[in-house]
Amino acid sequence: MDLGMIGLGRMGANMAQRLILGGHRVVGYDPSEAARKGLEDKAGESADSLPALVAKLDAPRALWTMVPAGKITDDTIAALLALLSPGDCIIDGGNSYYKDSLRHAALCAEKKIDFVDAGTSGGIWGLDAGYSLMVGGDAAVVERLRPIFETLAPGASQGWGRVGPVGSGHFTKMIHNGIEYGMMQAYAEGFSILQHKQEFALDLHQVAEIWRFGSVVRSWLLDLSADALGRNPKLDGIAPYVVDSGEGRWTAAEAIDLDVPAPIITQSLIERLRSRDSDSFADKLLAAMRNEFGGHAIKKE
Repeated sequence: MDLGMIGLGRMGANMAQRLILGGHRVVGYDPSEAARKGLEDKAGESADSLPALVAKLDAPRALWTMVPAGKITDDTIAALLALLSPGDCIIDGGNSYYKDSLRHAALCAEKKIDFVDAGTSGGIWGLDAGYSLMVGGDAAVVERLRPIFETLAPGASQGWGRVGPVGSGHFTKMIHNGIEYGMMQAYAEGFSILQHKQEFALDLHQVAEIWRFGSVVRSWLLDLSADALGRNPKLDGIAPYVVDSGEGRWTAAEAIDLDVPAPIITQSLIERLRSRDSDSFADKLLAAMRNEFGGHAIKKE
């Protein structure tokens, strides 16, 4: 099956390569000439513009966008709508906010263009292990695209599925990432406690390796943590600054909208925000208040 791939960053390029290895014809576009050359080196075809990409695909066309959420996705879909024909399909595989996907689907429907939102998990490892795909869209459209999803997934009947109508794919991926925030925070706090128990001189890499097998807390995140601790046991050179890409915020906001308590996910988001405050006014005020009411010592900078 032919597919147009828009966005050939590391994840997009790996997805394109997996599709090529699975026997699909992939034509890719990326503003970077080096990225386009990289696809050609992997037996894919490239186009130097969106119009050129669309022209190289036979109707009905399927185009997978793998670009950052927000304005870039908005602009890409707007540009495609001016180029595509009724019966073509846009698949958004990025981490778009599900309400944006609902809006994009409505714009596509006006031109009789199908829209599918595919929440995609697997990161840089998906080329070998496959990608977990949470697909939202019309059932008949998803069925038509089945060969693509089966090739990208860990197995033809594993790790992917149509979870519901348009919007549900990105909604499910949003919650997936919120859960990921909480799991990562739990591992980080646990290993921090282990590291602070100085008298035991624990080897954190050893502990992680023990937990990886047979333990109820084993997971892929633990595998990755073990790899990181094996390479850099003291995490030297890594700043205690954790970014968030938006999904945790959206999950916390959705929980509030639905009156669903989600303290762990929400607090894990707060911890990420806290990591960025190297000069915390709040902590300084806390110290000042303790000094005011109890005469407690203030530690000078």
